[in-house]
Amino acid sequence: SNKPPRRARGLGGWANRWPLKSLVANRARKQIAAKDPLGHYPAAPAIVTLWEKHGGNALQAPDLIDGIIASDTARNLLRVFRLQERLKANGKQTGAAPARHVHVVGAGVMGGDIAAWCALKGMTVTLQDQDMARIAPAVQRAAALYARRLKDPRLARAAFDRLIPDPAGSGVPLADVVIEAISEQPEAKRALYRSLEPRMKPGALLATNTSSLSLETLRAGLADPARLIGIHFFNPVAKMPLVEVVHADGDAGDALARACAFVGQIDKLALPVKSAPGFLVNAVLAPYMLQAMRSVDEGIAPETVDAAMVAFGMPMGPLELADTVGLDIARAAGEELAGGAEPPRCLAERLARGNLGKKSGKGFYTWRDGKPVKPGGAAPAAAPAGLAQRLIQPLVDATRQRLEAGVVADADLADAGVIFGTGFAPFTGGPLHYQRSNPWHSSKTAHAE
Repeated sequence: SNKPPRRARGLGGWANRWPLKSLVANRARKQIAAKDPLGHYPAAPAIVTLWEKHGGNALQAPDLIDGIIASDTARNLLRVFRLQERLKANGKQTGAAPARHVHVVGAGVMGGDIAAWCALKGMTVTLQDQDMARIAPAVQRAAALYARRLKDPRLARAAFDRLIPDPAGSGVPLADVVIEAISEQPEAKRALYRSLEPRMKPGALLATNTSSLSLETLRAGLADPARLIGIHFFNPVAKMPLVEVVHADGDAGDALARACAFVGQIDKLALPVKSAPGFLVNAVLAPYMLQAMRSVDEGIAPETVDAAMVAFGMPMGPLELADTVGLDIARAAGEELAGGAEPPRCLAERLARGNLGKKSGKGFYTWRDGKPVKPGGAAPAAAPAGLAQRLIQPLVDATRQRLEAGVVADADLADAGVIFGTGFAPFTGGPLHYQRSNPWHSSKTAHAE
């Protein structure tokens, strides 16, 4: 046919015409630069250029495409994809019978949200706490989760019906997996296990969501100590993809394999870790957050510290993260891992005033409607030279120490755990890969600053 090509109608058609095309491209570049000021992800601006100069025809810009494919970012993101596939494979244990019924003890933020997630993934879930008043908030959060995730009201209702409040603990004998998610008090946990163990059906998995306590401490008093394994979720449960599956030296592989299979069944990434203070993720986050707080003690504003790390590629700054976790929890984790060292002054002062972070409405930031209020108007003050590297170094060092201590099996799993458990800048390929790729980025360099 000799008909002329049809022009696209509407805004799309106008956007493809010069000079409007150039204006749209420049605006897109500004939006990309605002989210990625240091240009860690070159594909996005390159795609804008491809559209602006060549109408999106990649065949007309082979050098541009080759530059994207050959970039360090592309190679590292492919590495992250392979790491993710390896973690997924941990959850595909052959021969493990799928869990159909999960019983969760503890309806607080973590326990309630773990229960809601398991019901979302198709399991019958009984949720136990001292009374219905303690369970009700978890049920309300679950209803909101299902409404967001499952657009069809019938599916949302079905998920909601699978989550059963159970203050009497009637679900224990029926459960394939029993998850303890009560407060971090060893004796309270051990007493609970002693009451649960004789009521559980043979072969059922007993799991703790402890974030820091060793399995060896918690297993004391169990008739079958190896039955207890750690299944450590991260907050918020619905958004964080990683689950640390905690085992102890000398454990047979059966409980670990079944726990990993359960984690895979609920569409999370299973990372086997050995029982040690803080396991992997919390052990590397604590020194990173403490270093950020020491920077505040030195007079650097919290928003400047956080802006430096967001520019580096972290999903949020370390002080906003500390506020989100809770400053009391951050202090407890720091004390356990720092061997009794004095907490940073800025942390001690806030805790003395009762400022615990997001949950109290004030910490390093004031929180409104679940979001930190940051100073408006002018951008944060320029970060001192080398601040981001100085902050990230303790995290890298701690990751290396965890690897050398055998907490994770190899460097790739260490990188995978830190990426998917902390959001560590994916374009780097993980903290240990980042250190290997930047020989100058060493402890000696950091300590010399």
